[in-house]
Amino acid sequence: MMSGVAELAEAFRNGSSSPSEAVEHCLTRIGEVDSSIKAWQSVFAEEALAAAKTADRAFQSGEAQGPFFGIPFALKDIVEVEGKVATAGCAERKNIVSERSADVTKLLLQAGGILVGKTKTVEFAFGGWGTNQHMGTPLNPWDLKNPRTPGGSSSGSGAAVSSGMIPCAIGTDTGGSVRLPAAFCGIVGLKTTKDLISTDGIVPLSHTLDTPGPLARSVNDAALMFLALTGASGPQDYQNWLTKNGIWSEVVSSIAKLRMCSLGDREREGVDTEVLESYDESIEDLRQLGAEITPLDPPKPFEELKEANGIITTAEGYFYHGDLMSNPDAQVDEYVRKRFLAGVNLTAKDYIAAIQKRVEDQKEFFVAIGNADAYLTPTTPMLPVPLDELSEDETPARFTRPGNYLNMCGISVPGKVSKTNLPTALQILCRPDKEALALRIAAAYEAERGALADPPGFASI
Repeated sequence: MMSGVAELAEAFRNGSSSPSEAVEHCLTRIGEVDSSIKAWQSVFAEEALAAAKTADRAFQSGEAQGPFFGIPFALKDIVEVEGKVATAGCAERKNIVSERSADVTKLLLQAGGILVGKTKTVEFAFGGWGTNQHMGTPLNPWDLKNPRTPGGSSSGSGAAVSSGMIPCAIGTDTGGSVRLPAAFCGIVGLKTTKDLISTDGIVPLSHTLDTPGPLARSVNDAALMFLALTGASGPQDYQNWLTKNGIWSEVVSSIAKLRMCSLGDREREGVDTEVLESYDESIEDLRQLGAEITPLDPPKPFEELKEANGIITTAEGYFYHGDLMSNPDAQVDEYVRKRFLAGVNLTAKDYIAAIQKRVEDQKEFFVAIGNADAYLTPTTPMLPVPLDELSEDETPARFTRPGNYLNMCGISVPGKVSKTNLPTALQILCRPDKEALALRIAAAYEAERGALADPPGFASI
C-alpha cells in the first residue's frame, strides 16, 4: 500500500526510505493497476526518477527542507507544465504543449515535490460525474465489477490517490470538482478560498469560481500539501502551523464548543438513505467531541444556490470555450458540448444579474448562520453511481456548488462505509480563508471516526 505524505516525510527524515524508493513504488503500482483504473493521462517516469535521485542526495547532504520534499505527486491535466501537453481532457488539445508552468506546479516543485505525471479530467473540468467520451473515464476503485463514477471533474486524481498509485494529487474545484471525486473515491479533498492559491497557468472554466486544491488519503496529508501550495518554506513553518491549528496527527486540538450548522428537514429531502445514515453518524461523532450542532436550512435551498453557480460557470465557460464547442466538426464530449452551448442563450444582463445576486446571497447566508463556525452536509446526495445508470443531465453537486458560489472553503472527509460497501463523505464548509479551521474539524472527526479499509477491489487489482 502506498504510504501517505506524512509517513513518507518521516521515512525520508529517518532514512528508512528514500524519494527514489517512493517514486519507484508509484511507477510499479501504476504499471500494475492503471490498466484497470485508467486514471493517468501521462506519466513522466524518467523525469520523476531523475528528480528523485536529486532529492536522495539532498537528504543525504542535509539540504532537504520541509515535509513535502521528495514527495511524489500528480497534477490534474488541466494544470500546465512547461514542455508538456495539457489536454484539459480535450482530444483537440492532444498536441498543445505548454510554454510555461502553472503557479501551482511551481509551488509544489519549489517545495521539493516530485511530479510523476498528469491525471485524467472531464473535458475542460465541466462535469461532476468524471466521464469523458474521447479521453477515457477513470473507474472508481471501490467497485471494479460494476464500474461506478469516480466523481469529477478531477476524476483521475481521485482514482489515482484512492487506488494507491500516488500519495497525493492536485485537482481543481469550480462546483465540487475536488470534493466530488474525494467523496466517491473515499479520500480527502480540500476546496480552497478563491484567490488564496493562484490559478495562473490552469486552463480556465470560470475565473470567478475556479480554485485549485489537494486530494490525499488523510487530513494531515491534505494539510501538508495545502501548506506547500501556500508557500510555507521550511520544516518549522509546517510544524508550527500544523501544531498551532491542531492538525498534526499527534496533536489534534479539541473542537469542543465550536458551533456548527447541519441540514434541516428541507435539505434532507432527496438524499439517499445510506448517505443520511452515515451523515447522522458523523454529526453524532462531532457532538461527542463537544461541538454544538444545530439543524438549519439556509435561506435559499442548496438546489437554488447550485443552479446559481451553474449560470456563472456556463456564462464564463462559454466565453473561454464556446468557439470550440460551436464547431460541429470538433472532437469534443457531446455532453460537455451541451453544457457549454447553454451559454449561447445567456445575455450580458443575465450574467451581470447572476454576479450581483451572488453577492446578495453570500450576505444572506452568512447572516442566517450567525456565529456558526462551520456548515456540515453530506458531500454528495448519493453513493457512487454505476456508470451505465448515471444521467449526464443531472449533477451530484447539490451540496458542493454552493460552497464555490458563497466563496466558502470546504473539505470532504470520508465517513463510514455504507452497508453496500461504498464510501460516504462529510463536507465541512467554513467561511473564506478559514482553511485551518476546516482542516482542524476534519482532523478531529477523522480521529474519532477511526481507520477505514482500502477499497474492496484493491487487493484484486
